[in-house]
Amino acid sequence: MSSKLLLGFSAVLATVSLGYLYFESLVFLFNHWIGSDDYSHGMFVPFISLFLIWQSQHRIAAAGITSSWWGLTIVVTGLLLYLVGELATLYVLQHLSLWIVLVGLVIGAIGVKASRTIAFPLFYLLTSIPLPTFFYAGLSSQLQLWSSALGVGCLQLVGVTAFREGNVIDLGPVQLQVVEACSGIRYLLPLTSLALLCAYLFKDRMWKRITLVLSSIPISILVNGFRIGMIGVLVEWYGQGASEGFAHLFEGWVLFMASLGLLILEMWILARIGSNDGTVSLQDRFSWIDRSPTSSSAFASSSVLASRALPSAYLFSVGLLIPVAVASSFLSQRIEVPPDRALFVDFPLHIEEWTGTSLSLEQQYIDALRFDDYALVEYRHDSSQPVTFYSAYYRSQRKGQSAHSPQSCLPGGGWEISSLKNLDFAPVSGTTHTLHANRVVIEKGHQKQIVLYWFKQRERILTSEYLVKFYLFWDALLRARTDGALVRIASLVGPGETEEIVDQRMRQFVSAMQSELNRYVPD
Repeated sequence: MSSKLLLGFSAVLATVSLGYLYFESLVFLFNHWIGSDDYSHGMFVPFISLFLIWQSQHRIAAAGITSSWWGLTIVVTGLLLYLVGELATLYVLQHLSLWIVLVGLVIGAIGVKASRTIAFPLFYLLTSIPLPTFFYAGLSSQLQLWSSALGVGCLQLVGVTAFREGNVIDLGPVQLQVVEACSGIRYLLPLTSLALLCAYLFKDRMWKRITLVLSSIPISILVNGFRIGMIGVLVEWYGQGASEGFAHLFEGWVLFMASLGLLILEMWILARIGSNDGTVSLQDRFSWIDRSPTSSSAFASSSVLASRALPSAYLFSVGLLIPVAVASSFLSQRIEVPPDRALFVDFPLHIEEWTGTSLSLEQQYIDALRFDDYALVEYRHDSSQPVTFYSAYYRSQRKGQSAHSPQSCLPGGGWEISSLKNLDFAPVSGTTHTLHANRVVIEKGHQKQIVLYWFKQRERILTSEYLVKFYLFWDALLRARTDGALVRIASLVGPGETEEIVDQRMRQFVSAMQSELNRYVPD
């Protein structure tokens, strides 16, 4: 079998093995690309990277193609990360694992020196990977607040009376809520990705290229704030319908193109800075065409690769993918053994002196949270403010199905987080461990609410989302268990009450409820 034929066969084998190994994560990735405006740019990123690599063939050949065993080391690292991502239920680790394996295969095939010539196209692939859920939610919440503040500023600038409560803009008879879809993150991610590409193609000093990339962040935030202000003006003039449907979508696309125009204007200005006569054009600095000296053949790199000895490190790496892909089918079919538990439908409505009323979540939240069982009960004691108890139980926290941090959903509806700290409860009768909880104070106007939450993961009480993921991996590996729950307690600070009074009320409820909870979320 000729070298060229064997290399082609190994490439097909690697593609099939990677497709089988990462099938679930690739489906998740593709669904994000086509189903979310935030990542709609992602489907173009692989093609752009391939085009840039194709353009760099002569530079690859000039650098010298040699098989490198460092590639095998990187492939093994990527496969180990795949195992961690599978057991820790994190799709982002699966995506990073695939990227690392691809980089390892490239280095194994052409060597470290030649791979450096295509470092940017390889790293650019990372811009197509969705952010981790907890990071995305925190960033989106912060952007909602900034966009709301900028929107109110724009409205007041043109004489429209508007006030802000968290992410809600009050126009008097109409209130506009700056939800996640309007946070501006759908401008930020594509525009940052585009700015990176422009900086790579912008052949000028490094400080100018870094400035171009960094400027995409304030541009996207400012443009989105202006967009929200413009929507508020249209609502003030034409009513609520102006903020919905085609008009809303049209405003988004027009202003995204305006953001792109600002980037191009910035490149034009940067191109003229530092030139002797100030007449350097943008066309002289920016081009899709690689202007490096070319070799005698457009396919020089492939010719050199075919004429050399077979890259043994690459072939060994491809061979390693086959047994790993086969073994992954057993890993994905592993059986978890959570202990028996009582259902939340039977959670007591009378706990000591507390009397509860069952509540229901809307179907859209049930679909989004994907829990296996939940309880939502409002408990009252005497004539004080009620305490709301919520717990979501997950029998198996596989990828895409795990407890969500309240920090991502508490800001909303006008509420803002004003403080966050840890709180410890002494063990109560029937329990053997100290309870650690996150204490969050959220405010909206003159209203204040205190929220306690923690994650009960097997016998552990955790307050950190990062520790939750670590123990998911650890217990899945050693105990075949990933069951667990989120527990959240909330109560308003009533008229004439202080935070200390509410803290005491919630401590009394937690002490009464804690021993009951173990039957529904067992150790």
